[in-house]
Amino acid sequence: VGIQAAKMAAGLGAHVTIMDINMKRLRYVNDVMPPHVVTEFSNEFNIRKHIKTHDLIIGGVLLKGAKAPNLITRDMLKEMRPGTVIVDVAVDQGGCVETTRPTTHEDPIYIIDDIVHYSVANMPGAVPYTSTVALTNVTLPYALRIANMGWEVACEKDASLKKGLNIVAGTVVYEEIIEAFGWEKA
Repeated sequence: VGIQAAKMAAGLGAHVTIMDINMKRLRYVNDVMPPHVVTEFSNEFNIRKHIKTHDLIIGGVLLKGAKAPNLITRDMLKEMRPGTVIVDVAVDQGGCVETTRPTTHEDPIYIIDDIVHYSVANMPGAVPYTSTVALTNVTLPYALRIANMGWEVACEKDASLKKGLNIVAGTVVYEEIIEAFGWEKA
């Protein structure tokens, strides 16, 4: 999400800062993006520094199977310029901005402390046909493997399918969900 947003903004000539905690990904971004796209390690100090000067902030945090952390707190909104826009793409995982609440395509924005929030749950729903075709193109090969081999054999032979297992025989097996709820492993 972040890289695609950066490509669009950079293509329009915007100065873009990409923040991440994954140094390998940051090095990749430095290699493929134009010079007016800069990278920084994501931490509270750097976030606080950049929210004061950026007009658009896109939160694209994803922790598999877990709630997104609040990287921007309510008190930080006061450090932003009035009219700054926050797009919290992590809304489906609880949002990475403390003031995020899910909205709809019919009523997509709200304002808190002069900061515009856009946090539409299921953003791809704005383009249902296109997003369905894209998702089907990516998932169909997996569905065919499961249909042709059965889920157990398919998961044995394909590590990526096995990683997608959440519940087996009534038992939660997905590590991140077990950790998120503080459950014990079976």
